[in-house]
Amino acid sequence: MTGRPGSSGRPARPEGSGGPERADGPGKPASPGRPGGSEGQGRPGAPGTGKARPDGAGGPQGAGRARPDGAGGPQGGGKSRSDGSGRPGGPAGTGKARSDGAGRPSGPPGAGRPGRSARPEGAGRSGRPPGQETPRRPRSSPRPEAPQTSPGRIRPGAGRGEGQTADPGRPPGRGGRPPRPPMRPPAVLRLGNPGRRINVGLIAMTFVLSIFAGRLVQLQGLDSKVYVAEAAEQRVRGEKLTARRGSITDVNGHELALTLEAREIFVDPSEVAPADRDRVATVLAAELNQPKEQIAAKLGNTASRYQQVAAAVEPSVAQRIMTQKPRLKGVGSKHRYRRDYPGGDLAGTLLGFVGDDGTGLSGLENTYNGLLAGRDGEQFIETGREGQRIPMTRSTLKTPVEGRDVRLTIERDIQWAAQKAITDQVKATGARTGSAIVIDVPTGQVVAMANAPELDLKNWEKTAPEDWVNRSVTDVFEPGSTNKVITAAAALESGAVRPETVFKVPDNIRCADRVLRDSHPHPVERLTFSGVVATSSNVGTILASQRVGDEKLHAMLERFGFGAKPGTGLLGEEAGLLPEWKKWSGSQRCTIAYGQGVSVTALQTASVYQTIANGGVRVTPQIVAGTTAENRAFVPSPPGKQTRVISERTAREVSGMLEAAVSDEGTGNLAAIDGYRVAGKTGTAMRYDPKCQGYCGYTSTFVGFAPADKPRLVVLAVIQDPHKGYYGGEIAAPVFKKVMTFALKSKKIPPTGTTAASVRIRAGE
Repeated sequence: MTGRPGSSGRPARPEGSGGPERADGPGKPASPGRPGGSEGQGRPGAPGTGKARPDGAGGPQGAGRARPDGAGGPQGGGKSRSDGSGRPGGPAGTGKARSDGAGRPSGPPGAGRPGRSARPEGAGRSGRPPGQETPRRPRSSPRPEAPQTSPGRIRPGAGRGEGQTADPGRPPGRGGRPPRPPMRPPAVLRLGNPGRRINVGLIAMTFVLSIFAGRLVQLQGLDSKVYVAEAAEQRVRGEKLTARRGSITDVNGHELALTLEAREIFVDPSEVAPADRDRVATVLAAELNQPKEQIAAKLGNTASRYQQVAAAVEPSVAQRIMTQKPRLKGVGSKHRYRRDYPGGDLAGTLLGFVGDDGTGLSGLENTYNGLLAGRDGEQFIETGREGQRIPMTRSTLKTPVEGRDVRLTIERDIQWAAQKAITDQVKATGARTGSAIVIDVPTGQVVAMANAPELDLKNWEKTAPEDWVNRSVTDVFEPGSTNKVITAAAALESGAVRPETVFKVPDNIRCADRVLRDSHPHPVERLTFSGVVATSSNVGTILASQRVGDEKLHAMLERFGFGAKPGTGLLGEEAGLLPEWKKWSGSQRCTIAYGQGVSVTALQTASVYQTIANGGVRVTPQIVAGTTAENRAFVPSPPGKQTRVISERTAREVSGMLEAAVSDEGTGNLAAIDGYRVAGKTGTAMRYDPKCQGYCGYTSTFVGFAPADKPRLVVLAVIQDPHKGYYGGEIAAPVFKKVMTFALKSKKIPPTGTTAASVRIRAGE
């Protein structure tokens, strides 16, 4: 038989030939077999190394696998078939034995695979002479169709070297048999690729470096300002430099409120060792006059780094604390200012006070806080962990601007006299409160403004809040008979009456649905209009007001300042209450004439009498004489606004009536001052009290001026809800006398030396 047509492929094996061992031809020579096998075992050419055939046949050296029929090539190189035939091949038995004995078509006898030379004997599988290169088999040549073979391949039945049974299910021949599965290659230990390891390492390093680079860009670029700010916040410490608050002085420069050096004492509980707390608390309690338990509680608050123990103490006290031996660790002091009031409660409600932060909370301290406080400065320094300043670092300083001084129109000595007189009388009469005011007539400047009880500025925290207010401008009341001068001025200005006009005055009069009475019962009297004012007759005043009319009387009240704030700018200043004349009730048309049904403050009432004493010209009351500029030069306040309210003649005529009221026949004779001509008016009004929701108690008043013929000062005294007497001429007039007497002497105002003109009180005298 022939090999595969048209190819130089593998030559056909001779019929009956066996395994790979070739005949004497140019096939691969047999290599020495492995020793130790039985005959017919063993690989081609190797003794005892080939697999045993079923019949024990093999090559001459037992190199080939045994066929069932024992057939094999001359060297036993082919696999035996069940029928003992091998693949058609060359005479050397180069083909594998088939079960039917048929082999592949073969070429010339002894021919091996094309292009391969026969292995020399004893060379094993390599079989190629040294240096000789085996040509590759052409892949384009098709193999010839294999002939049909026996139905199955004979498999060994009892081990190697024994016969094999045929596989009936396998199709005959090579073409009908499924392809053999590829043999698993032997496991090979391969070394890693260094190039790949380097690449992986570079990628990992690049990734890590990119993370660091991104973080660096974030820190130095994107978020640099944020981190710079946070670092500065940790390192740079800012400290407020409190400006020195300006002083408040009286008109002569005497300090009523001033600023002194002080020290703040504080502790850092985290720095005080538990064993030292008792000693620290004991020392601080003794020096600061505070309860030891209170200080110990602050020292025990270790979660805090700052606990204030004292806001403002004397520098000498702070020095003693800071120089203790051994040193009080965790205790520190800061430079501060403290507000001091040398007079204690002198003009307390007028001056007001400041809080712990130096801000004015009441009185003039609040009203002029912006001017007094100045502008605080700031200092920024870089500090270390322990708070110490880092040398040679930046320091930013904004210099504070000191506050400006405020000079009042108040005279300290007259203020003291007024405050003492009103306080003594309030205590003597069991009254609730009282006020005393002194005004300079030509200028409208307030010389004294006292209240009782007065606010102690050194211990204002212990005073009830209702006593913090300046009652001279905040408390409103019905003025009573002191308001009759406005009715008299309206009647005289309108020409409806003259001072000598005579009225028949009973002790009561019906007004709408009410019967109104005089202060005391009396028979019908023939009183001049001057006598009506001098004796403070309610009925006579009503008769005069009826000639004036409601509208004109209302207009006159407005011109004297009722229903409007006086204009001092003091904290809490009230305008009082003046109803519109069209809304007056039937009884109000009568009661307003003698001061019931309207409400005013003490300062408003004093301003009315300043207007009359000043010849009918009202001057807006002033409490501040001036301030200091930034260069410490004094800048006076502009003069108060002047307003003509009544004519000079009317003012002079009313003054004559008021002078008669202080005479022996008037209601205010207790206000008379030896050697001086005094004009004034008493007032006794029913007091409205919100607590009883009606009229409960009285308001007693006296207000006047001196000298009557050349007025210089106006003094008002008002006492609220007295319990030992209530007539103004009895309990308020004596206060007026004390204060006016002291003020005239203090200001060195001499008597005029003139004699008061005779005033006719009753007709026929």
